[in-house]
Formats: sequence, structure tokens, C-alpha cells
Amino acid sequence: MQTLTRFFISTAGAALLSLTGAYGQTATKPSLTGNWTGTLGPLEFTAHLTDSAVGPRTATLDIPAQHANGLVMQFTAPADSVYLRMRQPVAAQFAGRRSADGQQLVGEWQQGLRSFPLTLSRAGSAKAAGPNRPQTPQPPFPYQSADITFKNEKAGLTLAGTYTVPADMGPFPAVVLLTGSGPEDRNETIFNHQPFAVLADYLTRRGVAVLRFDDRGVGQSGGTQQGMTSADYTTDAQAALAWLRAQPGIRKSQVGLLGHSEGGTAGIGAAGQPAGPDFLVLLAGPAIAGDELIVQQSLALTRLQTTDAAQLATIEKQQRSMTQIIQKTPDDAQARAQLMALYNPTNDPNTAAAMESQYAAMTSPFYRHLLADRPAQTLAKVHCPVLALGGSKDLQVPATRNLAAAAAALKAGGNRDVTVKELPGLNHLFQTASTGGPAEYGTIEETFAPAALQIIGDWIAQHSRK
Repeated sequence: MQTLTRFFISTAGAALLSLTGAYGQTATKPSLTGNWTGTLGPLEFTAHLTDSAVGPRTATLDIPAQHANGLVMQFTAPADSVYLRMRQPVAAQFAGRRSADGQQLVGEWQQGLRSFPLTLSRAGSAKAAGPNRPQTPQPPFPYQSADITFKNEKAGLTLAGTYTVPADMGPFPAVVLLTGSGPEDRNETIFNHQPFAVLADYLTRRGVAVLRFDDRGVGQSGGTQQGMTSADYTTDAQAALAWLRAQPGIRKSQVGLLGHSEGGTAGIGAAGQPAGPDFLVLLAGPAIAGDELIVQQSLALTRLQTTDAAQLATIEKQQRSMTQIIQKTPDDAQARAQLMALYNPTNDPNTAAAMESQYAAMTSPFYRHLLADRPAQTLAKVHCPVLALGGSKDLQVPATRNLAAAAAALKAGGNRDVTVKELPGLNHLFQTASTGGPAEYGTIEETFAPAALQIIGDWIAQHSRK
């Protein structure tokens, strides 16, 4: 099963605060029996609930787009809260509350370290219309577009994507787009936004050929996300780069990589090796040490809730303890036991159940690799031209410190063609934002700030002149 979860948000502390204390006194409430539907990005969820007053509650979940039907979930409903927990095929849960009229369950889908707003509406009840997505490209297009496949021989798998080529006479410069962390489709779809479709459309209209592709195990691509790290993603980026260079009508010496978030990590890895890109664009690509990034990310997100210095100090101490436990404890079972003692010292069973999937994610190969990442070392090996951008309201990869680290590491490696810009008012998705928090992503109509698109397009044009 693949879900629309992305970004390496370390929300363990925040999730713990939101889930504890939710189990209070019970009261007679209207039955929840029935079908409840909601959407998370491009995925439609349907939960079938049986709310028995005498026997155990039961629930199953359907996600038709992923051919997943009848997924068994544990169903509890203390007070006004509703919890739907799934253990197989992945550990995940919906945590929500009844709306005042009883027609909606408003909450979050939580999987691993990631949480996204999700509202389930009783089937047949009115649903609030979602925001428009005016930037999503619509045909007819003034360029050629084709669905393609290419092979990653090193990993023994085939990846699928979309290749767009300007209608003018070539040869053209070209770029591969690399998505952020988690299972992503070729458009990097989230909350009905398609930032990579918008970016590919913009660049192709400006004379740049673009390849974007589904991550492993997503859409039409083979393979799986199980056990995958950014090092594996780097080999996918290398395979995409080689395929693009081999296409007719492409300037072989003007083929680059553009990576968003963890896609930037993969791009950096590829740029430091033979046959790397001719240019590199980093959109919120991590440049500070992975374990430190997690701490700074947690603090930035917590500041949305409080400015209390004592609370922030507690969160920082807890997150640093978490990273040390994971890094010093290679045995997953032992690490999870220590994490449980850290986040649930009273051994509350409800908190333990709510945090179970978080502990599994924290000890996954992906997360361990993330904590061990040292971009200062890998960036020093990048000698091609680099454009590094970050939004001033990015709370997942805080821009000021991250961009300074990127510039310093590239300079230390002798790279003299580096452009670094912090873009005011933009969040992690490069949307114009109010707070920058992930909860805003789906409520903002803008998919990709036009000013950011122009900066990327102008820089690539400047570095791909004949």
C-alpha cells in the first residue's frame, strides 16, 4: 500500500501531545455505523464503520486507487474522539473528532512520522468544496508529451515517467525532476496540488526538455519503498539522467537535476559522482546534518503552537535524546524500547498504541540513513553550477540556516558557480503562505509561486545558452 505521505517531519512530540488526554469520560453519542469518505491528495478513502453498543466495534478501509479494499482497522471512539488503527499492510491510523452535527470526522491521517489533515464525511452528507488548483496544466499543450519507461540496471527495476519536449527545433537543454521523501508520483501530487506538473509545464514552455517519474513502487514504476534510503534514490536519479542524455535532440552537456527536499539529497549524491549532472537545482534540499535538521524542524513546527521557552527547551531535549537513541542503538527492538520510555514514561496503553507506527518509522533504514546524512561532505564534491532556493516560511527545512550551510559547503569544495536565494513568504512547497505550517498546504490555491518558477527558469536559461 502506498499513501500520500511525504517529507520527513519529526512529529513524535506533537503527536504525543495531541493524542494523550483524548481518552476521557464516555457519553452516549449517535451511532457512527455507516460509510465515511474523504480524500487525501489524489486518494479517496472510504471507512466502513460498525458502531455496536453491545459488541466490539469493527471497521474496514477501502482505497480504490491503490486496489486496497477491506483493510481491517481497530475502531475505538472514546468521548468525541474516533480512532481507526491499522497494523497491516502498514502501521497507520486516523485520529479525529466528531463534528458538532455528527456528519464529519475531522482529524489527521498518521503514518510513520508524517501526519496530514483528513476529514471523513458520512456518505450522503454534503462535502465542503475543496480549493481550486488554477495552476494545474490543462491540454492542449504547445509541446510534445509522452509516457516513457527507463531502467535502473543497478537496482534491477524499471521506472515510469512523463517526458515533455519543446515543439521548437532542438537540441534542447534538459532536466530531471526528483521528488521529496516518501512514495511520490511523477507530479509530486499532494492535496490535489501537482507541483512537478506545474514546474515541468513551465520549463518545457521555456525550451527545456523535462523528465519526471514515479518513485519506486508508485504508479507505473516497479520496485518498492520498503527498506529504501536516499542512497537508493540516488541510483534512480543517475538512471534517469543517463536515459535523458541518450535522447535525440538533447544537448548532452546541458542535462541537469532538480531535486525537492529529499530529492535534493539524491541530486547531490549523483552530482558528486562520475557522469553527474551538468547543473543542479536544489529546492529546500537539506544541507545541514540530518540529526540536527530533525531537531530544527521539530522546533520550527512547535513554534506554531507555542513560544514558551521552557516548552521549546523540552522538545529540543527530547528530540536530541531521540536521535541519540537511534544512532547509538543499532538493534531495532532495543531502540524502540528506549523510545517508548522516552515518549511514554508512564507506559499509558493508549499512547503506546498511538505511537507504535512512529517507533517503527524512527528505526527504519530511511530514517537511520537520514539522521546519519552529512551534506557538508557530499556538497563539497559537487562542482557543477548550483542554484539553491528556500522559502523563508519553510518549517521543514528552515531556509536561513540551511542555505548558509549549502553555500559554505559548496565554497569549501571549490565550487564558484553557486547561486543561493531565500524567497520571502514561501513554504516548503514554494507556495505563498501565511504560517508555513503543513496544515496550510491543502488550503492554499497556489501550487507553485510564479516568482520561484521564474527564478528557476531564468537560471537554467542562463546556464544553458549555446
